[in-house]
Order: sequence, then structure tokens, then C-alpha cells
Amino acid sequence: MVGIHAAEHPRHLLADHSKKQKIAASIMILYRYIVYQVIAGFAIATAILLPLFSFFDLLDQLDDVGKGTYRVSDAFLYTVMLLPRRFIQIAPFIALIGTVIALGKLAVHSELIAMRVAGLSPLRISLAPLSIGVVLLLGVAILEQFVAPQLQQRAITYRANALELTVELGRNLGIWTRNEHSILRIGQIVHNTRAADIEILQLDSDGFLQTHTLAQYADIVGNDVWQLSNAIIRTFKDDQITAARADTIHWNSFVKPDDIATLTKPPESLSPIELAKHVEFLRSTGQDADSYALALWRKIGSALMTIAMLLLSIPFVFGSIRTGLSNKLVFATLIGITVYLLDQIIANTGLILRLNAAFIALVPSIVMILIAGFWLRRTF
Repeated sequence: MVGIHAAEHPRHLLADHSKKQKIAASIMILYRYIVYQVIAGFAIATAILLPLFSFFDLLDQLDDVGKGTYRVSDAFLYTVMLLPRRFIQIAPFIALIGTVIALGKLAVHSELIAMRVAGLSPLRISLAPLSIGVVLLLGVAILEQFVAPQLQQRAITYRANALELTVELGRNLGIWTRNEHSILRIGQIVHNTRAADIEILQLDSDGFLQTHTLAQYADIVGNDVWQLSNAIIRTFKDDQITAARADTIHWNSFVKPDDIATLTKPPESLSPIELAKHVEFLRSTGQDADSYALALWRKIGSALMTIAMLLLSIPFVFGSIRTGLSNKLVFATLIGITVYLLDQIIANTGLILRLNAAFIALVPSIVMILIAGFWLRRTF
């Protein structure tokens, strides 16, 4: 009897091992199926949301058709170049609606129930949208750093040239920047190494005006050296003003060429690295950096909001398995619109009230993550 049991024991072990392998293989097949559904859901959400937001951009641009040399084809090209920026902006809502579409379809067709009966836990089912969400975040990070800023800035320049506007600086406005003892105004950027309509105000240690320089052009001949052309220098000393003219003079600038390029671009069009460097530059020269700091932190907040929307979508589906897919999508869309509007309101209000940029940008996403976490605990 002992010999028989000893002989049969390895067979039982082999059978159990084979059974476990089959279960593991089945779970992996189910997981891949869920991943495929989530990818399809993300693709459907992108195909709905991205053209919708781009259509609004196009409508806005069509109002300018006919001005200067701006044509319908230019409006379409401008809209196309903004597509990566729009995709980044709607990524959290693609995550929300895409996951609801994917898991909602599985729930409506009772596939979620079948998977749970087969031994697939809600946590393991949830890993599929979360893993695709991580891929989405990586894609957004690449677009944010290397693609969207460059295309958006080209779109702005292209539109400005067609409309015959100096959009980088604003018509008749120029840009102003300063450090402790100097104030600089640049009226127009001609190209990367030349600016026009330059004013330089030099202050003494007490903050009184020493010299005022007005130049027709400034050529950047070095990292710190500008060559001013057709300049008028007014000197203020002992209640007297003296003026002198010079064909060319050299000025040691406190503004680097990269800083000038950054000053002429909208904050949201800059990459995270450009924003971080520019915030440091503005603060080091005693200037207001709130809008640029907020733009930087909102990029981080957008990534957290994507995670929040992913976490929120999971209990949203599991908590209402019998609810129709159309109802789920309506509720998800309402949540997305509400969160988007509240985020915009909080950001603009916080900027007006001069609240901490990190606090303004991160609070909405952190609150949504906490809500999603609480809902997940109750659902599972």
C-alpha cells in the first residue's frame, strides 16, 4: 500500500501543477482581453474628444480668415499643429471615458461577472486600465517635452505671419523684464539674434534713474553682449539731462538668448524644462513668476488628474454593473466636464489671489484621488 501511494503521489503533483498552469494561462488570456478592450476604449474616447475640441479651435480660427493672408487652409494647418497640445489637455478625460467604455461594455455583456466567477479578482481586472494609463502618461510626458511645445510655438508664429501681426510680443506692447539695477523693454523680435525698438533703463543703488538708452536694433553677438544700433543715450545727473547719439554701442545684457525666446511665448506653450528654467530666471531677477510657476505645476497636476480619473472610473463601473453603458458614459462625461470647469476656476481664482502655485495646481487632482480611493474601498 505504501508503495502504491508513493507511486501515485508524483502523478497527483503533476496533475495539480498542470492545472495551475492552465489556470494561469487562462487568467493571462483574460487579462490580455481586458487590455485590448481598454486600448479600444481609449482609442474611441480619443476619436470622440480630440476632433470635438479641435473643431472648436477651428471655429475660433475661421473668424480670422480673410485678415492679412490668413486663409481657410491656414486655419486648418494651425488647428492640426495644436493637436498634440489638445491631446495632452484632454488626457485625463480620455482615461476616464475610455476606461468606462471598456469596462462598461464588459459589464453590460456580463463578461465582468463571468471573469469574477472564473477567479479573476476586481483588483486584477483593474490592473489592465491602470497599466494602459501608465503608458498613456509616458506618451503624454514625451509629447509635453518634445512635440507639443515646438508645434504650438510654430503654429503661433505661422498664424502671426499670416495675419501680419507681431504676436510674440503683442502689437505696440513689447515685453518687459528686469534685474536689480536694469529694466529692459524689447519692442519686437526680428529673428533669434536680432531685436528692434529697444529701451534700457539703468538704475543706481537707490533705485533712481541713471541712464535711458533707446536703440533701433539690438544684435546678440554673444551670450551676454548685445550690439545696439542707432542708439540715443540720455544721462540723468545732478538734475541735468544730457543726450548723446551712437551708431553702435555694446551692452552687457542680463538676459540670455534662451530667456528672450521664452519671454515671447505663452506659458502653456513651454515644455516643463523650459518653464522650470524660466521660473528660476524670473525669480532671480526679482520679477513676477506666478503665471509661469502655475503653468509648470499644472502640468504635474494634469498627470495626477489622469491617475485620479483612472482610479475613479474603476469603482464607477464596478459599483453599477447593471446600469446601461449609455448611462455610464453620460455620468462620466458630466464628471469630466465638472472637474475640468472647477480646475479652470480654481487655477484662475488662485492666480488672481496670488495663492501658492503648487497648491492651486495640485489640490483638485489630490482631492479627486482621495475621492476615488474612498470609493474604491467601499466598492471592493
